[in-house]
Amino acid sequence: MTETTHGATPRTPEIRLASGFIQSLRQALITDAFAYRPLPPMRTDGPLVRRLPKRIRVEAAHLPHAAVCAMAFLVVVFATVTSGLSQAVSLVMGLLAGIPVVLTLVRPVAAFWAAMAVTLVFSLPSQSDANWPWIPVTFASYLATVALVAMRTSPRVAGWMWLLTVLLGSGISIVLGRGQTLNIGPMAFASAIALLTVSIRNIRKQAEQEVTAQQEVTAVERDRRTLLEERTTIARELHDVVAHHMSVVAIQAEAAPYRVKNPPPELEAAFVTIRENAVAALTELRRVLGVVRSADYEAPDAPQPTLASLDGLLANVREAGLTVEKTVTGAVRELPPGVELSAYRIIQEALSNTLRHAPGASAGVEVSYVLGGLGLRVVNEAGTGDVRPSQGAGQGITGMRERVAMLEGEMTVGERASGGFEVAVFIPVAGSRPVPEKDPA
Repeated sequence: MTETTHGATPRTPEIRLASGFIQSLRQALITDAFAYRPLPPMRTDGPLVRRLPKRIRVEAAHLPHAAVCAMAFLVVVFATVTSGLSQAVSLVMGLLAGIPVVLTLVRPVAAFWAAMAVTLVFSLPSQSDANWPWIPVTFASYLATVALVAMRTSPRVAGWMWLLTVLLGSGISIVLGRGQTLNIGPMAFASAIALLTVSIRNIRKQAEQEVTAQQEVTAVERDRRTLLEERTTIARELHDVVAHHMSVVAIQAEAAPYRVKNPPPELEAAFVTIRENAVAALTELRRVLGVVRSADYEAPDAPQPTLASLDGLLANVREAGLTVEKTVTGAVRELPPGVELSAYRIIQEALSNTLRHAPGASAGVEVSYVLGGLGLRVVNEAGTGDVRPSQGAGQGITGMRERVAMLEGEMTVGERASGGFEVAVFIPVAGSRPVPEKDPA
């Protein structure tokens, strides 16, 4: 089925192209041409300006405005020197020529049209000038104006200004000329160089801003990805710990009735209920937390490490070249598996950071069993070797913070006054009990 539209004349490619040019010109130099667009103050956090005293740095924000005003003043002075007329007439010409330059501070597009108007007005009584239609004063004023307008607008506006400049010079020469040769070459060349230079500068500045914005977005996304990866790692480990304990509960509940001779039916029913609840909880746990496992993830064969495995960790880092000492204070007691695992991982990551970022330094590990919780402190001296570039995404401290936050603890990290680095953690623990001492025999 074909639809036919009546009453509409198809537009040819030439008409569409011309319409597009007109639309581009309207958007660039006609729409909101007289809109108020004040020149913003300059940033004062640059490498040079920020070194100035505070009082001068505040005033330095208005340097662009002062530069534009100085340029307008130079145009006025140039008019009084080169016009060859009386001082009063030269001053008036200079003031008129300087208006478009000053106007770029607040209405840049309108300043361009004002510069064209000044050029047209000054060309009428100056047809005998060898540089006509642009006499020296309008040449300087017009060139400064289009350059300043291009700085504050887009390359498209700069292109349209150059095209209108050529058309203005050609039109004045054709309509008002009296046998003079077309003399728009100097202005066309000079304005092309100025506009091209400014446009390249604008394009480069815009590209730098886009790259900076993209880098900021990338940094935020990298931090989010790092956070998710660390949470996934913690969830995997806790999944293995909890799954192990739930399996033990189910097995013990199933075997418990056989440990008692002629157990009462109520006791057998209670153990059956415990086992069924443990198996159901284990199934749901694997169903919910199993989604954090990647396709190639394999559960560890050995149990997750605890603080009892700390000596093995210290032995490994000593073999890697790190001198480390361990100090344990307080009564050693059994802690929840999640606390034991997180404490081990925090110490492991802190020592790994020392190996990476402070080669040749010595480190100390303090484990404090205090009332109501567990305290950890890992310190290292300043490194003496060359630090190799890290290939990681800086996940170490993020992972430690996530573990501490999960356990509602507190953590502080930072450089020490004497050099080196310190990681201090407190993890609240309720209901912990002392570890029974082993029989020496």
